[in-house]
Amino acid sequence: MELREEIAATRAGTGDPAALLGEFRRTAMLVPTVTDDRLMSAHYGGIRWIFAFTDEAALARFAQERGEAPGTEWTYVSVLGARLLDAVVPALDGPTGVAVNAADQDGSMLFPPARGIVPDEAAVDGPAHRGEGGR
Repeated sequence: MELREEIAATRAGTGDPAALLGEFRRTAMLVPTVTDDRLMSAHYGGIRWIFAFTDEAALARFAQERGEAPGTEWTYVSVLGARLLDAVVPALDGPTGVAVNAADQDGSMLFPPARGIVPDEAAVDGPAHRGEGGR
């Protein structure tokens, strides 16, 4: 299944979490950039969430939800989900996760900074956050 199908199955309660994570890791995500080519993110619940989208249509829905006029161009980079989880998240300060298709009420999914999703040193339930050293 492709990522959008895995998300739908998981949201319906019939998905396989390992398959969902595997598909996310293999999928090239579109991540909007802001000033100085930083990845667009927002803080919620003490976690920084990087916004990532499965396609340009999902990104356009997000832009429209944020009040952008239809047709407004956004800059973005294409990044494998695995690179977001394994390289980007650990390089940032503080707990960071990935929010996929954030404007799609029935098609969004969060990948939180938890062990088994991000490297242990970046996980809120990992050794660094339990006072056992690390970042």
